[in-house]
Amino acid sequence: MDLLADSREEPVGDLEPDVEPSRAARVRVLLAAALGPLVTGYAAVAAVLALVALTAPRTVFSGTGVLLAAGPGWLAAHQVRLDLGVHPLGVLPLLPTLGTLALAARTASGAAVRLGCRSPREALPVFATVTGAHALFGLAIALCAEGSPVTANPLVAFVVPGLLAAAASAAGIAWCCGLPDVVAERLDPLALRGLRAGALGLAVLVACGAAVFTVATALSWRTVADMYEPAFGSSFGMFLLSVLYLPNAVTAALSFVTGPGFSIGDLDVGMFGYRGGAVPGVPLLGGLPEHHAAWWPALLALPAAAGVLVGWSLRKVDADPAQRIRTVAVAGAVVALGCVLLGTLSGGRLGDGPFDPVSVPVGVASVVAFCWIVIPGSFVAFFTGEHEPPAPPPEALEDNEAFEDADEVDAEEAAEAVEEIEASEEDEETEEPEEELEEEPDEDAEFEADADAELGLEEPADDVSGDDEAVTGGTETCGDVEPDETDR
Repeated sequence: MDLLADSREEPVGDLEPDVEPSRAARVRVLLAAALGPLVTGYAAVAAVLALVALTAPRTVFSGTGVLLAAGPGWLAAHQVRLDLGVHPLGVLPLLPTLGTLALAARTASGAAVRLGCRSPREALPVFATVTGAHALFGLAIALCAEGSPVTANPLVAFVVPGLLAAAASAAGIAWCCGLPDVVAERLDPLALRGLRAGALGLAVLVACGAAVFTVATALSWRTVADMYEPAFGSSFGMFLLSVLYLPNAVTAALSFVTGPGFSIGDLDVGMFGYRGGAVPGVPLLGGLPEHHAAWWPALLALPAAAGVLVGWSLRKVDADPAQRIRTVAVAGAVVALGCVLLGTLSGGRLGDGPFDPVSVPVGVASVVAFCWIVIPGSFVAFFTGEHEPPAPPPEALEDNEAFEDADEVDAEEAAEAVEEIEASEEDEETEEPEEELEEEPDEDAEFEADADAELGLEEPADDVSGDDEAVTGGTETCGDVEPDETDR
């Protein structure tokens, strides 16, 4: 029983160390990481095209045609501009792009975990495999599409999917290998808080754009319903198209809420200006206004509220107001960068017709978004936070203590010096009366000696005892003399 009790109390560790996967296992994992997102993404695009072809009226379904069309569709999902003959198509849906990024990140993360990678350096083969596979697959599709009605630039088809896959796989590997914790340890805490607050501010701005788009679409629901055709296939295709381009519309609404607005061909919609133009007959655009409204500037309260929220979240990061404002500036930079990426991916060429191009003023939108975060955020962070001076570092405290100790030592030495001076002065004062007291008896003695000399009473000072006896005897004799009878 004692042995059992001891064995229960002692912790039991791993009996065997972590065994690295064999070379064959590593090859299988890397092949799965390379082919998995490609096959899955291609199959998803083919399934969507097949569904559209099956539901569309007056269309002959062809499996081979669907598989061939899925290649350019895969490139479009990775933001590679397509050429429909001589007409460019650069306004590509963002929703499939977000799906491909999530798929690549998850694949890279799973491969790194199966290989037992504990650091980004160990997961470098996974990163290179996923990135290279996407780049080569895009190049292969572009080369195979040469001579077909839908083509793509081979260089763009090689670079853009590779960059997107690299970003997604790096994010997945970093998350599973604990890179965020390492970065958090080495990064300035205030800068890290600024990054988090910037992500919060960007999410709030996107939510504001989505809310404005939803309300505008709901208020124009009758117009949106009239855009659908009676046939199920046509209506389903337009609905699917609207869903795929929904993030693009939210980004345009975000630019409108912050102020710069957006444009579709001749149509230019801004917070303080409006220019009419033709609009594609898509239910997604049914909520576009027909004229400018005087109450639109009231929507600027939404981005201002986002800046206030960012400032409120950073009001306690530091006791120094200047440090809080610096953190708000970091958050504003994150929001500006996010607006640049979203605006760049949301717009592009749309043929050569009246709807070309679709654009968001990326430069102006990023600067305005930065100001919406920094100005109200700095105001709130400055006035709602602490205003005490920052605590000095430990080195400064030690220096101050050393200076205080030195001052105390100097004060003590000065006090001792003053006491010594005062004591010396007191000693001099006390010595002077003693000398006077010693000299006064000498003067009295000289005066008495002079008086005795005048009276003839001076006696030699050598025989003091004899003189005393003589004087005593003389005085007694003189005092006891009685007059004789004869004299009487």
